[in-house]
Amino acid sequence: MAEAYIGLGANLDQPRQQLCVAIERLRQQPAVLALRCSSFYRSAPWGDADQPPFVNAVAVVETTLTPLALLEVCQQIEQALGRVRDPERPWGPRRVDLDLLLYDKAVMATERLTLPHPWMTRRAFVLQPLLELWPGARLPDGTVLADALAALPERCTPLPDGAA
Repeated sequence: MAEAYIGLGANLDQPRQQLCVAIERLRQQPAVLALRCSSFYRSAPWGDADQPPFVNAVAVVETTLTPLALLEVCQQIEQALGRVRDPERPWGPRRVDLDLLLYDKAVMATERLTLPHPWMTRRAFVLQPLLELWPGARLPDGTVLADALAALPERCTPLPDGAA
């Protein structure tokens, strides 16, 4: 059994609802045996500022899936929810985005998947919800994620229940 952290984000077509549906679809996976989710956060767009703000969260799952199989499940959920990948705007607006951030202590770099996620330490919208679930989080190389968050200039805003 492995523990994996998945970052979720959306900024189109009722983003909070998109994340709720994605989380429910993760829960429905037979190989996902447990799931906890952080609060939802509002964040400014990262990498492409000309778009609406995002709603973000992190889910932690216990799974029997391999990292690549879990990535495939995440991408199938994205596709089912209408994710369109625009090669001209890789950080552009989206209905839903699921990123595999951590998978146990796995370190890997393939054409399809890099673990830990290569940009997670530069994104408050990943670190804040992840640290809510795992306050003492460390990367496999020992990097303390609370220190990485403290070094960032921006923060995300926790959303009250029911906020979009």
